[in-house]
Amino acid sequence: MKKINPLITVYITNYNYGKFIKKAINSVLNQTFKNFELIIIDDGSKDKSTNIIKKFQNKKKIKIIFQKNKGLIVSNNLALRLSKAKYIMRLDSDDWLDPHALEIMSNILERNKKISLVFPDYYEVDKNGNIIKQVRRHDFKKVKLLDQPAHGACTMIRKENLLDIGGYDEEFSCQDGYYLWLNFIKKYVVRNVNLPLFYYRQHQNSLTKNKKKILFNRSKIITKLQKKENKKKVVAILPIRGLKLNPESLVLKKLDSKPLVFYTIDSILNSKLVYKLIVTSPDHKLLNIIKKKYKNKVLVLRRPENLAFINTELEKTIKHSLKELKSKRIYFDYVMNVSFRTPFISTKIIEDGINTLQLFNSDKIICVTQETHRYFRHDGAGLKSLIKSSNLKLERDVIYKQVMGFNIVKKNCLFKNDEDLKVGHIVLTSEQSFEINKEEDLKMPKRMKIL
Repeated sequence: MKKINPLITVYITNYNYGKFIKKAINSVLNQTFKNFELIIIDDGSKDKSTNIIKKFQNKKKIKIIFQKNKGLIVSNNLALRLSKAKYIMRLDSDDWLDPHALEIMSNILERNKKISLVFPDYYEVDKNGNIIKQVRRHDFKKVKLLDQPAHGACTMIRKENLLDIGGYDEEFSCQDGYYLWLNFIKKYVVRNVNLPLFYYRQHQNSLTKNKKKILFNRSKIITKLQKKENKKKVVAILPIRGLKLNPESLVLKKLDSKPLVFYTIDSILNSKLVYKLIVTSPDHKLLNIIKKKYKNKVLVLRRPENLAFINTELEKTIKHSLKELKSKRIYFDYVMNVSFRTPFISTKIIEDGINTLQLFNSDKIICVTQETHRYFRHDGAGLKSLIKSSNLKLERDVIYKQVMGFNIVKKNCLFKNDEDLKVGHIVLTSEQSFEINKEEDLKMPKRMKIL
């Protein structure tokens, strides 16, 4: 008699989480839906994990692999090769599933053949398993900009589609969920289940705590994927009021022996994705200094003083610059407006912004930091929190603060209100977004060990 393959492969990757792995395994075995296989991959653990995992080796549904430490992505691909099922899902060894998780997600995939990836809401729990909050995504029926990826774990995927994109890319050490998300939203339909179907443990060793590593790997993923796309022409505009209108301007002040404005200019010129840089200012002495150093690499444009007054809209300066581009028959697709006050915006960050705009087909990209503090408004009776205190964390409640840096806009979206646009973002670290607004700020980077 022909053996019938399971419908779902759940795989658990483990490294030194002996304290939690038993709960993870049992949460799979206790599912209401029983047509699954469970693959456990121990990635060279040095704690008591091995002894705990071996207790499950006689279970019919379970296949166990012990290997030398190879990392998460290699283990993911091993599970993909071993899988005999139609759908595949990873469970991290420190998390656990709701008993109905497999039943609910597999039903969605079975009922709608167009959906290739389904992911649930979840509970955040502390290291002891106590619920901190419920994390709920936007209503996916109303989502237009898919730039908020699913959680890497506990996302159920149609295996044939995962194989179609080549599985997991082993060039990246983490953020496999982000890699999948970018590939899947281009080709397939994705869906969220507005039910908390797994428990996500927050503790000191959680990978998501390492924000710099996450942002670095996301940057690498975006760069690699966008290389396959057609590049658009980007012109950058750097408006500077100059010393004549603003004698206290820091534009030429030295930051570690280099004029402040040169940091921004160098970052732009080092990018292969920026077609042309315009520096526009009424200060002809400043323009001469820039032209002497950068020669024809930079298009310097002297703008009328009235366009540089502090109360004059920047829109007029942009229009003046674009008029100059038109007269020189310089054509473009995107316009980037840049500030010289954020010297630690690197070439890589600029290219991340350009690539992000194209990947998600946004109308505009801005630089942000994610706020972790609570904010209040006075309503006449005292301070009231902008977000109601609750153990329910809604995606719409996450607050981002726009930082100076730059913004990039599609040509046909210039001068439109942000409310009418699909505005995307790139998240910066506090070091990357550091602003030089006064003379004392020039000393801070060394104290912060940025330089």
